[in-house]
Amino acid sequence: TCSLLRSPKGFPKLKNDTFLRAARGEETEYTPVWCMRQAGRYLPEFRETRASQDFFATCQNPKSCCELTLQPLRRFPLDAAIIFSDILVVPQALGMEVVMVPGKGPTFTEPLKEVEDLLKLRQKVDVTAELGYVFQAITLTRHSLEGKVPLIGFSGAPWTLMSYMIEGGGSTTMAKAKSWLYRHPEASHRLLRLLADVIIDYLVGQVAAGAQALQLFESHAGHLGPELFQDFALPYIRDIAQAVKSKLKEEALPLVPMIIFAKDAHYALHDLAHAGYEVVGLDWTIRPQEARAQIGKDVTLQGNLDPCALYAPKEKIGELVKKMLEGFGTQRYIANLGHGLYPDMNPEHVGAFVEAVHAHSRHINKH
Repeated sequence: TCSLLRSPKGFPKLKNDTFLRAARGEETEYTPVWCMRQAGRYLPEFRETRASQDFFATCQNPKSCCELTLQPLRRFPLDAAIIFSDILVVPQALGMEVVMVPGKGPTFTEPLKEVEDLLKLRQKVDVTAELGYVFQAITLTRHSLEGKVPLIGFSGAPWTLMSYMIEGGGSTTMAKAKSWLYRHPEASHRLLRLLADVIIDYLVGQVAAGAQALQLFESHAGHLGPELFQDFALPYIRDIAQAVKSKLKEEALPLVPMIIFAKDAHYALHDLAHAGYEVVGLDWTIRPQEARAQIGKDVTLQGNLDPCALYAPKEKIGELVKKMLEGFGTQRYIANLGHGLYPDMNPEHVGAFVEAVHAHSRHINKH
């Protein structure tokens, strides 16, 4: 199904728009559900498809991305697909080299060490030239989905990308990246601005290619406190929403719903609710009622089951889902996990999660 490169025109008619309706705050007959990292190593077919290829080579192969995006939808009645890609394609577009080291994860061969290193980055990025492979994957997948469910595009947010570019990979403290914020605030803003500009063009390009919603991942928000977040993360998060929307209007492209997921940023929920996104994604460390109270009624919430709950027996997963739905309410809500699926999870338990969301939300809506 993932053959033929097709144009971003004449897409099949969408059959299930529940996710988009919930994102826009319209009434839904049940609560839609999808999972972060639903295209992942927990699926044996994913491991098989990925086995022979380098990780970033896979990301650059539109046919592979399409196949990996569709795999979870063949197994589970999910309400959305998310394109298989990686947030680190943006630093790659800026000219940085990233390799996937087995057992360690993504690693930058030459991380940014000094302020002068910013000069090595491409100052003007042609996203079609550098990231056109993602756009091709989106167009191909949107056709191959045959209108089954909407397709979500995404990007990492500036602070999260900056932290990888300086740390050179994962880190428990983010001390190197945070030291830039304290020691080199101007240079930090220069880098964040450069990233934001690329991200804006990248997200608009994803919509032009066929993405029907967009998620911005501020995965490392938890390493910042309220002050640093206010100075170095929030302004760019706001700006991205505003600029993407105005460019979509200018280019007569669909105004797709946008989701902000800032992991561990409870201290900023009120600000995130007013940052220009239709949906605020939540991690598992906040109570649904508290999130709803802070965010208010005008924004859709997404989340937030602890991914590790999927290690529980299936009946227990059902109980936890029911409790979650009672906490959030079934409307203006998209069910998800509070973070991505882990590689050693049982696909049957993922299926149990998806089915429990549908069954319990329908039941609550009827009664």
